[in-house]
Amino acid sequence: MKPASLEAARAAKVAALAALGSLGGLAGIGITRAGSGYALKVNLSEPPSPEGSVPEEFDGVPVTVEIVGPVRKR
Repeated sequence: MKPASLEAARAAKVAALAALGSLGGLAGIGITRAGSGYALKVNLSEPPSPEGSVPEEFDGVPVTVEIVGPVRKR
């Protein structure tokens, strides 16, 4: 996948949040560097269920997924 511009990643982040907001285990959505451009990073507290999978891209912006575990207060 081709990395996207920062502006495209910011716009896709809004769309991803709307689409994945109800996904169980969503810990956060951010923007990360990907080669010479940017990608979305979706942090999950647990692996998604088969019907709750995360797409490989939003609006042409690549998506990386990381299982970060539960979010806790320090």
